[in-house]
Amino acid sequence: MAQQKLKHEQVQYLEFLSENLERTKDFYSKSFGWKFTDYGPDYTAFEGDYVDGGFTTGKPVKGTVLVILYSDDLEATQQKVKAAGGKIVQDIFSFPGGRRFHFSDPNGYELAVWAH
Repeated sequence: MAQQKLKHEQVQYLEFLSENLERTKDFYSKSFGWKFTDYGPDYTAFEGDYVDGGFTTGKPVKGTVLVILYSDDLEATQQKVKAAGGKIVQDIFSFPGGRRFHFSDPNGYELAVWAH
C-alpha cells in the first residue's frame, strides 16, 4: 500500500461482504482491472490508486459496507471517538497488516479505524 494514500483520520479502506470470493475477484478483475491479494480462504484485498478495500465471506445485505479510516495514532483517535460520543463496539485488535478498532456513531453506523 502506497504511503502517500495514508492521510490521518480519512477514509482509506472499504470492506465488503461476498458469498463467493472467486466470483467476486473474477468480476472486478475483468470489469475494472483490480488486482487482489488473498489472506486465507475468507479474505481478499484489492488495492486502488486512492482507496483500498477488501472482501470477506458473508451474505451481502444492504448497508453492510464497512468504511475504514486510517490513523497515525490509533489510541488517540479511539479516545477522540469516545469523547465525541462514539461507542466502541470492538476494542483495538491486531490483524495482518496492523491494528484496528470498530465504533458506532450516534446514528448507529459502524466504522473502523486502523493503523500500522
